[in-house]
Formats: sequence, C-alpha cells, structure tokens
Amino acid sequence: MSITTGTWNLDPTHTEIGFAVRHIMSKVRGKFETFEGSIVSADPISDSKVSVEVDLSSINTGTADRDNHLRSSDFFDTETHPKMTFTSTGVVQKSDESFVVNGDLTIKGVTKPLQLDVDFLGEGKDPWGGTRVGVEATGEISRKEFGIDFNIPLEGDKVMIGDKITITINAEAVLEA
Repeated sequence: MSITTGTWNLDPTHTEIGFAVRHIMSKVRGKFETFEGSIVSADPISDSKVSVEVDLSSINTGTADRDNHLRSSDFFDTETHPKMTFTSTGVVQKSDESFVVNGDLTIKGVTKPLQLDVDFLGEGKDPWGGTRVGVEATGEISRKEFGIDFNIPLEGDKVMIGDKITITINAEAVLEA
C-alpha cells in the first residue's frame, strides 16, 4: 500500500457514511447526507490522522417520519447536539491493503472509542487533474453507550430496536494541491 503523503479532503459526492441497526426482524439502513472530513496521510502510516464531522440532522433512512423521529430527543436530539465527530487516535497497518483506524467518536456529548477496519481501494489521478484515494471502513458501536436508548418492548423480552449499530463508510478523498 502506497499513499501519497498530504491532506486529503472527503469528496461528499463520492463518499457515503452509513449505518445499519436491527429493527424487529430485519435491519434498517441509513446514511448522513452532510459531512466534512480529512485524512492526513503520513510516513510512517502510523502518524496519519483522520477527522470527520457529521451533521446529524442530515440523516436519511428513506422515510421522512422515521428521520424526524431520529432527529428528536428520543434519539440524536439534533437541536441540542447537531454534530457527530470522529477524531483518530492511531493508525495500524495490517497488510498492504488494510489497516485499523482507532479513534474517538462523539455523539450527544458522549465520547467513546471506535475501531474502524479499513480497506485501501487505491490511489490515482482523476480526469480533472486531481489525485484521489478510496477506502472502505466498517465498525460497530453500542448506541446505548451514547445515551441513545429509546426503545419499545416487544413480546418475549425482545425490543423493537437493536443496540448494536454497524457503521459503513465508503470514501473517496481528493489530495489538496
């Protein structure tokens, strides 16, 4: 894996920050439409940094009523806590094409560690004279650890909404000139 050192800015039109959560017998998936972030790649790779800020009100699950409920105080409380942030604390190379990014995720004023498993998809020139890099990342959090514990009890000690949230990030970033 060879990544040019420098600062890379997320391309919002070619990046998706998504999630999945269990809902009764299936999974609900969604994404955030508004965010900004950067990757500062270094040599050695362990000195690299990642930071991302997400506008929680930009949540999109494809259902307006559900999205409005997720913005409410039952879940994200976007009026009081409009942003979710991630700041890396360390990068570990696992192989030529994969690494782990450890960091601090903050939601609703609560900061917890998050480990992202990252696959490097490559680096290359784009048709406009820029240089791009692609990565895919996955991680998992407990929503209850962030104070997002709204639920509805179901028959047999079950609940409507699962605690584990799977995070998926498909990112393309552009090297600053």
